[in-house]
Amino acid sequence: MQANEFDSSDEEPIQDDQIPFQISWLALSSVYCSQFLGVCSLPGTFFICKCLGLLAEELKRYGTQDIFVLCTRGELSKYRVPNLLNSYQQHGIIVHHHPIPDGDTPDIANCCTILEELRGCLENNRKTLIQ
Repeated sequence: MQANEFDSSDEEPIQDDQIPFQISWLALSSVYCSQFLGVCSLPGTFFICKCLGLLAEELKRYGTQDIFVLCTRGELSKYRVPNLLNSYQQHGIIVHHHPIPDGDTPDIANCCTILEELRGCLENNRKTLIQ
């Protein structure tokens, strides 16, 4: 889209019962864990940016306790949600921010850190989501 083109998503209203993105809940029984792990995309549209508090409240209502965000701060700005991490924290959700630039992979030390934190959340029966 060109800089001067109209983006209709800027004008779309949010429905009261509309979840702005889909969460897939993965059963972890194959690794001997009774928990489910949520995986979802980053909410990166203009109307979501206006309603980050509502988004965080909705995730909290689902029982989400921890969120692993793998996007860089630059990517959060690019996708128009620069205050996403703060919004989650203000609503009592623990944020595990491990920025991995799009298309890259974490080095082994960072990968181990992420997996250790994730294991801790799941072992403590915390409802966890990865974005």
